[in-house]
Amino acid sequence: MRDNALAGELRACGHDAVLIPLYSPLRTDTADNSSSGVFYGAVNVWLQYASGLFRRTPRFVDWLLDRSWLLRLAGRIGAQTPPAKLGDFVLSVLRGEDGPQTKEMRRLIDFLRTDVKPEVVSLPNAMFIGLAGALRRELGARVVCELTGEDIFLDALGEPHRSEARRLISGRTGDVDAFVATSRYYAQRMAEYLDVPAERIAVVHPGVPQRLIDAPRTAAEAGGALAVGYLARICPQKGLDRLLEAVGILRRMPGMSEVRLRVAGYLGAMHRRWFEMLRQRVRRLGLEEAFEYVGEVDFEGKREFLDTVDVFSVPATHPEAKGTYVLEALARAVPVVLPATGAFVELVEQTGGGLLCGAPDAQGLARGLAELLSDGQKRMETGRRGREAVRTMFTTRHMALRMLEVYDAAGGQRTGGVGAAEGVSGSGGRGADYP
Repeated sequence: MRDNALAGELRACGHDAVLIPLYSPLRTDTADNSSSGVFYGAVNVWLQYASGLFRRTPRFVDWLLDRSWLLRLAGRIGAQTPPAKLGDFVLSVLRGEDGPQTKEMRRLIDFLRTDVKPEVVSLPNAMFIGLAGALRRELGARVVCELTGEDIFLDALGEPHRSEARRLISGRTGDVDAFVATSRYYAQRMAEYLDVPAERIAVVHPGVPQRLIDAPRTAAEAGGALAVGYLARICPQKGLDRLLEAVGILRRMPGMSEVRLRVAGYLGAMHRRWFEMLRQRVRRLGLEEAFEYVGEVDFEGKREFLDTVDVFSVPATHPEAKGTYVLEALARAVPVVLPATGAFVELVEQTGGGLLCGAPDAQGLARGLAELLSDGQKRMETGRRGREAVRTMFTTRHMALRMLEVYDAAGGQRTGGVGAAEGVSGSGGRGADYP
């Protein structure tokens, strides 16, 4: 969703931007800004890893295996595979031109050379850094590599794959002109994790669409109970179980007995059993009337959902690299209560739109939620302050303009060689031309 928004804003700034889907078609809650067709299609990439036969198949066979319906099916099945079982496959992709998927790499290079002719190509994450060297040599474009949360996946690999993956990525960092992290926290984290000088990693925070900020707020139901909101992927790592426990504690505090927990977000097959166990816990705690899951929501559904909650919390158990959902809540003037970890710290400090509850436990969350829910004036003022900060610093336009600065600066940081790679690929005007 972030790359999709970025491509749209780059075009709005007057640049040619081509967003190229990798592995599978995009999944986004707004208009799809990607090009037609998928590169590094998940089925082809897996089969070429698994069998030498598929490394020599003619293009029409590969084309059949890149059909959108098949890739979506493969995505649903593949999403149920734990990272620990994917070690050898991950290493094969990281090896790039030295790995078994060179046929896919050649098709991508040919497309970029003939159809895009980019000045800058941005890898969507470090998992594709193995392509950077070949792409630089053949395309003459600047290569930017985004860092968006890869450590979670890499740390879930078993040994020796985990260490080998880090070694392969670190060994390819010289093929990249600039790195971009989605928060100051994550820039520092990845500088240490990949042994990259901190000055090589720029920070570009995510942004939210202006229309999410400006849309009229849905009228609140008169006399309705106060509600805590959660809008993120439904999985253990986002801390929904911890939030449920916090709301149970909160409802035992004076004046908080009617507080509800409203939940929305994508629920993948891998975590359905976990979520059903969470529902059973809701029943055991007697919170059936206080808990509501509205499912996955589109852009308008997201806006309407946020307008029905009074305080927002996603108490992630792993330090967040982005925290886009925090900015989305603040865009609707909903204050946040979050653990003092990862990107949450800088987002709350820069926006003034919420509270950091210190230790990420249920008791601390409950106290933070109670502080805002029990004081309507403070709650509204905190939300208003957060909304204004998002308006002035964290829109998708701010994100695009900052990325353009990184793209321009990357031209002066090259240390030898040429190239490009994947994700958002822009060609066109120079930095002085954008609004």
